Amino acid sequence: MTTITRTAVTSEPIHEILAERWSPRSFDTSVDVPEAKITAALEAARWSASASNTQPWRFIVARRGTAEHATIVENLMGFNQAWAVSAHVLVVNLAVTAEDGTPLRWAQYDLGQAVAHLSVQAHHDGLHVHQMGGIEIDGLRAAFALDPALEPMSVTALGVLGAPEALASDVLREREVAPRRRRPLDELVLVSA
Repeated sequence: MTTITRTAVTSEPIHEILAERWSPRSFDTSVDVPEAKITAALEAARWSASASNTQPWRFIVARRGTAEHATIVENLMGFNQAWAVSAHVLVVNLAVTAEDGTPLRWAQYDLGQAVAHLSVQAHHDGLHVHQMGGIEIDGLRAAFALDPALEPMSVTALGVLGAPEALASDVLREREVAPRRRRPLDELVLVSA
């Protein structure tokens, strides 16, 4: 198993799981993720907070080697296809944009929270997650015959960390080991009274 430490440099200490979490592109194809860890990640998402407890999230979960996994890979944009194919699980994250004809204005926000919970649980369980917004929305809609109220927002790649050398391109390998960067906190907090 590959181990790469990329601890976040923070202005104040944060929880170790959050400080150590990062988004790799290299996943070890020789290691299968136990079903219990996949279920735990999905349970963490299920128990996320949501406005009025609407829980406006749905997931398509596809394991490597299935037709569904291949379909999701086909509907990734650009170089995401090159590396995401090695992830043990690909999850299409769907926002429920309306309920009984009423638009759910906060659905995307709540879905984001649910996927964040999924990511933290996965990291806690020794897995890694990489989020992708570069997806073919219409392709995913058609491939999975989605109801119009279900909006594909992102795809989550989930698996066991692989070696950077396993990535096919120099660009991807460089990104895998590049220093982590974030905007300074004083650029993000607009008002603090």
